Amino acid sequence: MSGKTTTQSEAPLLEVKNLETAFKIDGQYHNAVDNVSFNVKPRQIVGIVGESGCGKSVMSLSIMKLLPKENGKIRSGEIKFAGTNLENMTDKQINKIRGKDMAMIFQEPMTALNPVFSIGYQIEEVLHNHMTISKKEARLKSIALLKSVGISRPEKIVEEYPHQLSGGMRQRVMIAIAIACQPKLLIADEPTTALDVTVQAQILELLKEIQSVNDMAIIMITHDLGVVAEICDEVIVMYAGRVVEKTDVDTLFHDPKHPYTELLMGAIPKLDEEKEELATIKGIVPSLKNMPSTGCRFAARCPKAMPECTQITPQLGETDEGHEVACLLYETSRPKEGMNVS
Repeated sequence: MSGKTTTQSEAPLLEVKNLETAFKIDGQYHNAVDNVSFNVKPRQIVGIVGESGCGKSVMSLSIMKLLPKENGKIRSGEIKFAGTNLENMTDKQINKIRGKDMAMIFQEPMTALNPVFSIGYQIEEVLHNHMTISKKEARLKSIALLKSVGISRPEKIVEEYPHQLSGGMRQRVMIAIAIACQPKLLIADEPTTALDVTVQAQILELLKEIQSVNDMAIIMITHDLGVVAEICDEVIVMYAGRVVEKTDVDTLFHDPKHPYTELLMGAIPKLDEEKEELATIKGIVPSLKNMPSTGCRFAARCPKAMPECTQITPQLGETDEGHEVACLLYETSRPKEGMNVS
């Protein structure tokens, strides 16, 4: 597991406060991210985990200000990077820090890379956007970046196109582009999806090494708790757009509190157990249009649900020091008197 390199007194690099991000469907906005708050400190690796459709990727696009303008918007909340509120920035201002101070590895390297431009051109484009650098220097730096992410024959690869590379190599190219300007924050959205197990392990090892060398903070977005255990310091568990549990990685694995987290843990295959069927979580994440307006959004799938779970919306409350959970099984999650329960 990743070693702790931050101190409690250190100011956050990224602050997300009461974030609500919505998409317009049939003329109405529906929240895909609902009242989410968290901090990321310098050099910290924070995992955001949950099933597909729980709002993880939407949150990353909100932070990077890459939401589709035609139907997506941040309805409320704050996103501060290095003390500056990103919401107050113009497109020109955000373009100066996007790619330079904060960067992202996208989920699908085949669609994120441009098929008509060479690998070298796509790395050099980032360098030219954010640095005063000659064509020759940019080419040499591109080769060095490809070498740093473990690509052999980088002098040849810079001339090639995305379709000529394997999935693992394309993912390494994406990482090279993301770290080209040594960002302070790297968002990795499912960086090991669709890669075989050996390549997954290599990519995670590479990210840990890059983080250590460059003193970067990383937000690791994944549905794979094995990835979380391998690389993260802190973990945020999301369900249906809301945070249901938040704590450090050791505590989460040894003492999960929320029934959803427990079920996610139970779905991990164990080498020392023989089972005919893997454990699953019944049902599916509700769609944006069918999101319950009150109560716990996991109630319909929860084996520990009580009648009140559909009536009272649990609040994220601290059960132990540094361990927050939103579940009515815990007194700290129950709304205080006079609070709106919806």
